[in-house]
Amino acid sequence: MEEKNTYRKIIHIDMDAFYASVEQLDNFELRGKPIAVGGGGDRGVVAAASYEARKFGVRSAMSGILAKKNCPQLIFVKPRFDRYKEISKKIHQIFKDYTDLIEPLSLDEAYLDVTENKKGNPSASLIAKEIRQRIFDELHLNASAGISSSKFVAKIASDINKPNGQKTIPPEEIISFLEELPIEKFYGIGKVTASKMYNLGIFKGSDLKAKGESFLMEHFKSSGSHYYNIVRGNHTSKVKPNRKRKSVAAEHTFVKNLTSEVFMLEKLEKISEELEKRLLHSNVSGKTITLKIKYSDFKTQTRSKTLPYFVKDKSILLETVKELLFQEKVMNSVRLLGISVTNLNNHIKNITEKPIDVQLKFEF
Repeated sequence: MEEKNTYRKIIHIDMDAFYASVEQLDNFELRGKPIAVGGGGDRGVVAAASYEARKFGVRSAMSGILAKKNCPQLIFVKPRFDRYKEISKKIHQIFKDYTDLIEPLSLDEAYLDVTENKKGNPSASLIAKEIRQRIFDELHLNASAGISSSKFVAKIASDINKPNGQKTIPPEEIISFLEELPIEKFYGIGKVTASKMYNLGIFKGSDLKAKGESFLMEHFKSSGSHYYNIVRGNHTSKVKPNRKRKSVAAEHTFVKNLTSEVFMLEKLEKISEELEKRLLHSNVSGKTITLKIKYSDFKTQTRSKTLPYFVKDKSILLETVKELLFQEKVMNSVRLLGISVTNLNNHIKNITEKPIDVQLKFEF
């Protein structure tokens, strides 16, 4: 009897330079030019950069000053999130023509499980190509895609042939693919962790695979077990259409650094009002309230408190962060304040999915 496995066909769709591409779509004069969505002033930060700007080393989360230094001809555009949400909804309408198993990660990327799909198409690769073509034909935007039997590998694959490309990693090639993959390309391994791995002689997947689980846990704590499993192809997370939101937050970067707690409280009051609106819009409350403080030297500090009840009211949020603010003396002048609410009450009952059995070899 031939062996069966529960491999799934997962597509990760990632829009190319989404915010910047939408701005270039809506404004003909910006097309082909290096643009950055975000603030270009002394306190500004790049939220997204066009591919023309990326050639000069402009990246998201970069300060506006550094971005302008790297690319003097850079054009800054204010973000229009309502417009990005409008386009994102249209993209998701295209997804729904193929499957209802859609897990959004953000406005510009999502996982799709097309193991059983509405088109009856056995090839996930052809479905991904068709979706990308429809996005271009209907919305005039480019998207890239990764296709594999797990979310983890599909996410990595979508970055390989960017922009406007796709990459398929079939089940039988996953292990060899991961063994040759540079460690910094593993999804979830950032610069700091990668640097630590380099010091331990881990430069690509095969080096990581050679390390025992106890060794990895010794050096990376609970993440060590995760690294041990992912490099061996143990990726079992399913596409979750009803993905629960884990936090709701609001923050603000100031034009001038704040040095007085009195001024900070004024700003926190406005942030609390904004956070209440977001909680009401999301129809959630939370028990854990966190105050985020970013200092003028860019060091970040967080202070949290968990309440015995769920809250969303701005007055309770403000009273709690006031307590957190005066918990200890502010170390330096402050450039950013933020409030987040976690431990949310958006629990839903688990939906039991019937496992889908497919042959070890199947068309990708």
